[in-house]
Order: sequence, then structure tokens, then C-alpha cells
Amino acid sequence: MSIVAIVAALVFAGAIGWWLNRRAGVLRELPDSRTGDDATADSDAAFLGLEPGRPAVVHFSAPWCGPCAGVRRVVEKVCDDLGGPEKVAHHEVDIDANPDAARRFSVLSLPTTVIFDTDGRQRYRIAGVPTSADLRSALEPLLA
Repeated sequence: MSIVAIVAALVFAGAIGWWLNRRAGVLRELPDSRTGDDATADSDAAFLGLEPGRPAVVHFSAPWCGPCAGVRRVVEKVCDDLGGPEKVAHHEVDIDANPDAARRFSVLSLPTTVIFDTDGRQRYRIAGVPTSADLRSALEPLLA
């Protein structure tokens, strides 16, 4: 009887884990911010120190976050492949050092990555480690 209970508990725990992580690393396009409030976009970009005229990838991390190192590698590789810092800006925000940024951008889990267009508007958001292909597919149209 106890083995059946253990197996049932493991299956239940696995199902809960899958349900909680089903969106991890999935690129989500945000609502069309081009029709949104320009003042909000400008203030978000200024808050993060983003320069207008080029897309930016901002990923929120912390020193204790293991998967954040994976995001850093993926983002650096894709940004370098697309022309380096002259074409695509890359910023890492440590939420321990800057908790206001985490609150402002509603970062509830790490790693979280936000992609901004050339006008400083949020276009995509990824919770978890993105794939290189997803990141590239989001950035390439913003470079045109």
C-alpha cells in the first residue's frame, strides 16, 4: 500500500511541476505597444538606461540564480551574431541590487527577459531560458 501512495505522490508532484513550468522559456509577444502610451515607453527605457534607435534585450537576474547564466550566454551569442552592441543592446539587471526595476517590470520569477524595440517599447517577454532561435526570431524584425 505504501508503494502505491509513493508512486501516486510522485505522479502528482510531477504533474504539478509540469503545470507550473509549462511556459518556461516560451517567447510571448506583448500586446501591440506601438499604439500605447509613448510617455510610459520613454520612461521605461530611460529607467533602464536604454538608448533609442536600436533594440535592446534586458534580462533580470541575480547572483544566486543558476539558469540566469544560461540566459546570459544565449543573449550574448545572439546579440553578437546580429551585429554586436552597435546593433542590439544587452543589459543585465541584478534584482538584488535593483529591486525597484523588478517591481516596475513585474518580474516574479528568474530568469525573466524583456525585448524592447528601437522606440523603447516592450515587445516580447520570456520567463525562463529562451532558445537562440526564439530570441533571434524576435530580434531580427526589430533590426529592419
